[in-house]
Amino acid sequence: MVAIRYEHIKTCKQTGARLGIVHTPHGSFETPAFMPVGTQATVKTMSPEELKEVGAGIILSNTYHLWLRPGQDIIKEAGGLHKFMNWDKPILTDSGGYQVFSLSKFRKIEEEGVHFRHHLNGSKLFLSPEKAMEIQNALGSDIMMAFDECPPFPATYEYMKSSVERTSRWAERCLAAHARPEDQGLFGIVQGGEFEELRKQSAKDLVSLDFPGYAIGGLSVGEPKDIMKRVLEYTTPLLPQDKPRYLMGVGSPDSLIDGAIRGIDMFDCVLPTRIARNGTLMTSEGRLNIKNAKFERDFRPLDEKCSCHVCKTYSRAYIRHLIRADETFGIRLTSYHNLHFLLNLMEQVREAIRQDCLGDFREEFFESYGFNKPNAKNF
Repeated sequence: MVAIRYEHIKTCKQTGARLGIVHTPHGSFETPAFMPVGTQATVKTMSPEELKEVGAGIILSNTYHLWLRPGQDIIKEAGGLHKFMNWDKPILTDSGGYQVFSLSKFRKIEEEGVHFRHHLNGSKLFLSPEKAMEIQNALGSDIMMAFDECPPFPATYEYMKSSVERTSRWAERCLAAHARPEDQGLFGIVQGGEFEELRKQSAKDLVSLDFPGYAIGGLSVGEPKDIMKRVLEYTTPLLPQDKPRYLMGVGSPDSLIDGAIRGIDMFDCVLPTRIARNGTLMTSEGRLNIKNAKFERDFRPLDEKCSCHVCKTYSRAYIRHLIRADETFGIRLTSYHNLHFLLNLMEQVREAIRQDCLGDFREEFFESYGFNKPNAKNF
């Protein structure tokens, strides 16, 4: 039995982007797909029922945070993460590696694993490939991620080379420690920063281990967009065509489209819910900051072209009032809208692939969103 299977449906003749389906033990979802992030077994302010309403086919949860609170033993006792949070569709869990390197200022990397401090209380912690597998096996996610190092940008070639070699060794240890391959798929993570030679070596190492899927890590960590696109152009073709490809931590509309054009199937990012909490909305005409005074008496929907429940029901003036008054309901509405916007965007991307016109769609979307304007601001 194979826990995760990729089914290729079509390749866009105009761009080479691909349409597919990822099959998991908790159902299937079409790709290219965006995964809302439910860090602590919840997508902030959203119920599982609302996530289904906005079209989420899979969500992501965080191994590091769930390990600390409430603990993998409690989630296992509840029957696994799906039952614990009442989500019956696919779940992907990251390895916790990114949080180890981003949240802890005091860490020591050894061959065995990483010693670091709890980001809340300062207690000593240790995470290794084996521990990351133990936690994720207890959580019961459909897709697990191998434990890797996510180096900062920029990093020297020498440091990155050493990091890539260690990540490859850790990947082997993850496979050996994975206790539930029959119902949980484990993805390897290609690293290497902006260095083509190291990306090729990392991909070669991981493909030789025959993971059921592959992620491209170490991007969207502060590098310019042109570097990210260049890395994708020479890295994605190194990965198997019959397995899903996942670009980690990317969620801006332009990068989702450009990533799909470069052969990516899966994306995730906290962006839509994070900016929603600050009153920033994604609309068909670009970004909208609902806090602006000009919306005080604006009784139109957030986006007149949007079909989501929020845009059908509430006005800009009302939502502006809620956000400025720090009302939780306001954050719920802006989060709902932003997630609907991105998930609907991915549906449009998939339809454009079906129609062999993703390149045309990109140009039209970039024009209406404002990406083609001089000095256009992005998220």
